[in-house]
Amino acid sequence: MSGDGSKPLAGLLVVALEQAVAAPFCSSRLADGGARVIKIERPEGDFARGYDAAVHGLSSYFTWLNRGKQSLVADIKTPDDAALLHAVLAKADVFIQNLAPGAAERAGFGSADLRKRYPRLITVDVSGYGTGHSYAQMKAYDLLVQAESALAAITGHPAGPGRVGVSVCDIACGMAAHAAVLEALIARGITGEGRAIAVSLFDGMADWMNVPFLYHEGTGNAPKRVGLAHPSIAPYGAFATKDGSLVLLAIQNEREWAKLCAVVLGDAGLATAPGFDSNNARVANRAAVDGRLTEAFAALTRDEAAARLGEAGTAYGFVNEVADLAGHPALRRVSVETPGGPAAIIAPPAIVDGRAPVLGPVPAIGEHGAAIRAEFG
Repeated sequence: MSGDGSKPLAGLLVVALEQAVAAPFCSSRLADGGARVIKIERPEGDFARGYDAAVHGLSSYFTWLNRGKQSLVADIKTPDDAALLHAVLAKADVFIQNLAPGAAERAGFGSADLRKRYPRLITVDVSGYGTGHSYAQMKAYDLLVQAESALAAITGHPAGPGRVGVSVCDIACGMAAHAAVLEALIARGITGEGRAIAVSLFDGMADWMNVPFLYHEGTGNAPKRVGLAHPSIAPYGAFATKDGSLVLLAIQNEREWAKLCAVVLGDAGLATAPGFDSNNARVANRAAVDGRLTEAFAALTRDEAAARLGEAGTAYGFVNEVADLAGHPALRRVSVETPGGPAAIIAPPAIVDGRAPVLGPVPAIGEHGAAIRAEFG
């Protein structure tokens, strides 16, 4: 492995027999780090290419998760393409797959066999629910796992469960896989041996569910769905301003509450009044507490509310629409080339040495097939 430091994974070869979101998330981050990622696609391409046509005819998901990769169209069920894939794997560092349960094994690309054949290879099996139990063969899409992991049960309004609006189960799984691959690369540098990594959508989200899970285990009660409020803190929620914005504020201690009362509500004595004088009292008296705030913010514009909350040192924000995100002062973008033209996507979160990231282009279906077949065939 070599590199100039800005792309520390340069020199690594990753083979990704992938589709949809979770596995492509992992491999896209490896590509960002400088790894060469060969994405194996069906003749019609990864079906995520067609989720929508929002980015020059390509889907939003595919554009986001497949920058910097090479595309090879191959059918691993045919002897010639299976032989080609093995030729690539013989030189590869990482193999990632998220086919249906058992499909990789049936095609001769199970992780156990590959690890015996290529001891330095790091294999990553991405599944819906893992193995060894009654759910192992279940199809698992993001929303299904949001429901099965109880995430949906604690999300939304009291009227019913809600879906988190992005594919958090896929993303949590992909993040966990990426971290595990980096650890395995470090371990291989010490031992010379690869690792077999298995990660599932369910495990990824179950880990994120530890707080409500442990709360339930300890108290017998699950956190209630409270929309933009907080189940155990008051005031903590969204309030409408005179000009139609929603301001969201969060009070964490009595000092902050006292300043909110004095500066924003103009009633310093409210902070010590019965029913308002402690967090537990305010939670029990939430309707009255929220009523005072609703009345106060209804008389203020967005700018006036921001000025008062800033003066009070209150933690606050505004409930933005997606259109508002595009103009947010904190939003960072980076340009990525796609087959249809450049796209200004949201930049990866980590800023390294103060430099803007440089991301590779999104490939057309099979764009690199001829060159890869010539190189490895």
